[in-house]
Amino acid sequence: MRIGVIGAGAVGGTIAALLDRGGHQIEVTARGEHLAAIRRHGLSLEGAWGTHVAKVEANPILTAAPDLVLLTTKALDAQSALEENSRLIDGVPLVVVQNGLDGLRIASQVLPSSTPVGALAVFAASYLAPGSVAVTTPGSTYLGSASNGPEVEFAAGILEMVMPTKVIRNFPGAQWTKLLVNQINALPAITGLSAQETISIRGLRLVLTRSLKEAARIGFRTGIRFASLQGLSNPLLRLYCRLPDWIAQLLPLLMKLRMGKRPNPGSTLQSILRGQPTEIDFLNGAIVDAAIAQGLKAPINAELVKLVHEVEVGGRFYSAQEVAARIGAATGY
Repeated sequence: MRIGVIGAGAVGGTIAALLDRGGHQIEVTARGEHLAAIRRHGLSLEGAWGTHVAKVEANPILTAAPDLVLLTTKALDAQSALEENSRLIDGVPLVVVQNGLDGLRIASQVLPSSTPVGALAVFAASYLAPGSVAVTTPGSTYLGSASNGPEVEFAAGILEMVMPTKVIRNFPGAQWTKLLVNQINALPAITGLSAQETISIRGLRLVLTRSLKEAARIGFRTGIRFASLQGLSNPLLRLYCRLPDWIAQLLPLLMKLRMGKRPNPGSTLQSILRGQPTEIDFLNGAIVDAAIAQGLKAPINAELVKLVHEVEVGGRFYSAQEVAARIGAATGY
């Protein structure tokens, strides 16, 4: 099958390499040195799911209509990427592999003839160098949509042959649970440390604990029923919101254990290290937007968003003490 992967970064590159290894004909989109490296040497995959060099077609935009297309760009690039490729992909089965809450809505607006499927990649992957990606922590990819029609089963049938894939019926709830999982991204981006290192520092672990609680409470106030994902569930999160911080910090410690020993920089820090805009407005920023829509405030997540943007602009990481002080001043903790 001919499959297009729009955005061959850490997640998209991993999926493209696995699909190539599974025998599919793959075309990916990439830019700059990454595009040149893929054209010269192929797309190299290493890590938890083995090694493979995928000899894929690579271009700035897709050049031929695929039988299936996956959108794996950062959330902030989704609309422009879809518009650039719309001539070839409108009406083609589309899987939107993206963080945040707006991916399916944007895809439906740009591609009115398509019925997009949402996907949440729970595995952790890193962009190592141009043409090279690695899986740092294995995990499933969860698929679903508003209607859960036949297009979900079609996409799942292809992906499950090459990587762990599950269909989830409560996809909006899964998106919110993934937002909580993605809370680990902000602190590495602010400090320059790996996710595991930030969780090991007590002050930062408490910041993460409180930001998780804040996000879960906003989700419940929005009327969300959290889907079971990565050990999190709706009943567990209701209990979590009521726990004192000294007990609740066990959840970040469990998240650290799940990540394994290989340093996980998180996607937001990876963007900063490459000099690219982050998608923090679609991660912690989505929590802030949901709070505002309910007439509420999310001060911890709002301050984390502000700190990430300061690192983007200023190029200086903050110490753990500085982060704790900033969060304390913004929230009264």
